[in-house]
Amino acid sequence: MLRTTLVCAALFPIFAPAEAATLFVSNEKDNTVTVIDGESLKVIKTIATGARPRGMILTPDNKKLIVCAGDDNRLDIIDTTTLEVERSLDSGPDPELLDIDSKGDRIYVANEDDGMVTVLQFADGKVLAEIPVGVEPEGMAVSPDDRITVATSEQTSMAHIIDNATLKVVANVLVDVRPRVAEFTKDGSVVWVSAEIGGTVSVIDAKSYKTVKKFGFEIPGVRPEVIQPMGIRFSNDGKLAFIALSTANRVAVVDTATYEVKDYILVGQRPWHLTMNEQGTKLYVVNGLTNDMTVVDVASLKPETSVPVGRLPWGVMVKP
Repeated sequence: MLRTTLVCAALFPIFAPAEAATLFVSNEKDNTVTVIDGESLKVIKTIATGARPRGMILTPDNKKLIVCAGDDNRLDIIDTTTLEVERSLDSGPDPELLDIDSKGDRIYVANEDDGMVTVLQFADGKVLAEIPVGVEPEGMAVSPDDRITVATSEQTSMAHIIDNATLKVVANVLVDVRPRVAEFTKDGSVVWVSAEIGGTVSVIDAKSYKTVKKFGFEIPGVRPEVIQPMGIRFSNDGKLAFIALSTANRVAVVDTATYEVKDYILVGQRPWHLTMNEQGTKLYVVNGLTNDMTVVDVASLKPETSVPVGRLPWGVMVKP
């Protein structure tokens, strides 16, 4: 039986995570990144960025945070020690989400306005390729072995498979309506793609490029059309997937072996993106319409506290 974990912000006790970390939240409306101390959950700095910051990624060494400043057509590079923007790179028009390879050499950027994936050299910003994909690309995920990159296109309802050796599209996989996020499992065997309007997640084999499973969500008392899958994160042991459900105001907890929904966690309004600490004990969920971040205890699947951030928070990353 499905159960919904209820939470009321007014009743939240303040439980700080046991492990120290630094959290970064991009605030789309404020043009800032909020920096939060992972132990005290206090805001330690607000960093001004380019216009409309959304997608973010940490370099593999955790020394730099790369932020998509969509309305300025650039990537801002933040030093995670000094908490300053140290340089910017031209990204192509309207970058939304991005990923980086395991060596920290190449950045793959979804350019929403022109249907391209731009591949940049991180060291100097040199453009290595501009790869045509479908209309309004958003999701971007490099496989753990750096062999392929998956880009999702919202209007084309496809996941595009890019061969990272040739920087060419080698497959186009039809998924559900308005795909938003792609996320590889830890072993890289499959990639999960969330479809916001379709209300489903497609699981695609990383070698055959075939869809091996598609599943949706049912929440008692919630209209199907408001259940809109967005961000995806896997537990450290790979047994669970956490999927932000946007206007349903919940995070789904999915068994990765059976694809069955084990739980729904009620968080703030319109959760879009989420991440996890290095130890896998805390889940951090940003809520766009309540301008806060919910901290969830992974062991109990219960929310612990709500942390105010900037206006229209969009993305979240955690530095160990």
